[in-house]
Amino acid sequence: MNSCQDITELELTELSSLLKQMGGEPFTASQIYQWIYKRGVTDFTQMTDLPLALRTKMAESCTVQTPKIVRTDNSRDGTVKFLLSHTDNQCVETVFIPDTPRMTFCVSTQVGCAMHCAFCLTGKMGLIRNCSTGEIVSQVRILAYKLKLLNTAFNVVFMGMGEPLHNYDRTIKAIRILTDKRGLAVPARRITLSTVGVPEALERLATEPVMPNLAISLHATTEELRDRLVPVNHNYGLSEILASCKRLPYTRRRRITFEYVLLKNINDSVDDAERLSQLVTGIQAK
Repeated sequence: MNSCQDITELELTELSSLLKQMGGEPFTASQIYQWIYKRGVTDFTQMTDLPLALRTKMAESCTVQTPKIVRTDNSRDGTVKFLLSHTDNQCVETVFIPDTPRMTFCVSTQVGCAMHCAFCLTGKMGLIRNCSTGEIVSQVRILAYKLKLLNTAFNVVFMGMGEPLHNYDRTIKAIRILTDKRGLAVPARRITLSTVGVPEALERLATEPVMPNLAISLHATTEELRDRLVPVNHNYGLSEILASCKRLPYTRRRRITFEYVLLKNINDSVDDAERLSQLVTGIQAK
């Protein structure tokens, strides 16, 4: 067993197994989840409905890693941007967007990004490293606690720093933790994953038991222009990405959102609009 296990990395079943190894009862995992995610308590000694011996043992061998808030920037419309520092002093940005019409948390999945999109400042940083599952989930936990929204419905969008499908396993595990009813209990329908489109990852996503909403960053209607704006298109072309979208098991009430940044005299012509309409034909699109 790890000498200092970070609980934020664990799904409920994993936490149950850990507690069993420590001589505790597996059902106690639900109580710990509620303390951390529903009440914002990260000190095991304050989890008063746990046996004292278990609290002591967990305080000695476990931790709840919580990024530090380095800075907040407030906009006149109520939007708040948080700069969070992890244990290695690498930082990510997380944004609170109010009244959308639900409160929305925009979270990051990587420090930097490897996609190098021409219009994106994060892309110019390059990829420094992936965020861990716990670092992804903790962004939501911190905002919910600081903004007093732990027991309020809100949306989560993976539209911050990084390409979520480039950090697939940790991102999907984070989604499973976020949706767990014993924790933050964010419904999958309130979670949106934004991606430039990685076909093999989209195929994997189609088989996941917890399926978030999907937003595809398209930004161009021809392969040539998308190669320039979204360089990863050299590896995954429009036709391949759209074919993967058509195979996703979306129901009648759900749609794939196609995101499109309008760039003057680059991708904003009437011909672009007509091609865009043709490209998404046959897809349940928004």
